Formats: sequence, C-alpha cells, structure tokens
Amino acid sequence: MIMPRGHQLLLPANPLFVAFTLVMALLINMLVNISLVGNAAWMPDFLALVLVFWCVHQPRIVGIGIAFFLGVATDVHQSALLGQHALSYTALGFLAAVIERRLLWFTVPSQAMQVLPLFLAAHAMELVVRMMSGALFPGWTIFLAPVLEAVLWPVMSVILLAPQRRAPDPDATRPL
Repeated sequence: MIMPRGHQLLLPANPLFVAFTLVMALLINMLVNISLVGNAAWMPDFLALVLVFWCVHQPRIVGIGIAFFLGVATDVHQSALLGQHALSYTALGFLAAVIERRLLWFTVPSQAMQVLPLFLAAHAMELVVRMMSGALFPGWTIFLAPVLEAVLWPVMSVILLAPQRRAPDPDATRPL
C-alpha cells in the first residue's frame, strides 16, 4: 500500500500496549458506571471507542472475538441483559473490519465522521435489545453518546498512536 502524503511511517503496535489500553478502557467504563454520573445515557462508551480504534488500526490483534469477550465482561459488570453489549461490540468489531481499509485513507477528523454511523448503530442496537427486554426508554440523550464518541476519536487517535510515532533508534544521521 502506498502511503498518502503527509502520513508518518508508524512502528508496529506492541500487543501488550493494545491489551493494556483495552483493559484501561474497560476500567474507565466501570469507574464511570459507579461514579456520580452513574449509567447516564449520554456518557460515551470508552471501551467501544478504543475497540473500534484497534479493530481499524490492528485488525490482526483485535477482532470480533475480543469484542465479544469484552462485551460479556461489560454485561456482567453492569448487570445488564447478558449479551446486550456483547452483541453491540461484536457488531462494532465487524463494521470496523469492513471499513478499516477505506477509513485509513481519510484524515483523522474525516475518520470521526466515518465512524459516527458505527457508534450510532451500536447504541441503537443496545437500545433495541434493552427495550425488547422490557426496560424503559432512557430518553433522547442516548443519541448524544455516539456524537461524543465521534468527537473523542481524534483525541484517542493522538493518544493511542503516540507510542508508534517515535523513532526506534533515534540517530542524528537517520532521516526517519
């Protein structure tokens, strides 16, 4: 694949760093759920954001299986209907795998607009499953969460790609 102009050649992602960021995103979601905000409908799902990011940037490391496992872990933690988050995270992983080759050609702000429908679909899927199980409608603020996730996409891109941007062996005579 030919690199687009202005893109930096990145180092390979460390699988331990990828696993660490996924676990940290899961822990952040857990902390948000037990905080004062609680399980507010408008709160972005940080695990879904990190999961889509790594499914796009490292599809050989993070895939649908890991998305399913993290979804079941989220369901168990939130005492939600078992499989609710697993279904939406698996769908997110699949949709991210479908668009990953095309998405990487866009700039980061354009990528945020491209992943917004994925987040909307995931939240709509969770809402449908929740409503079919007899829960009440959480309000229209639930559709604010995918927008916040799309807004956070450029921030997460900078943070999660930072370890790959450094030179492996900095040298004064090496142009990279």
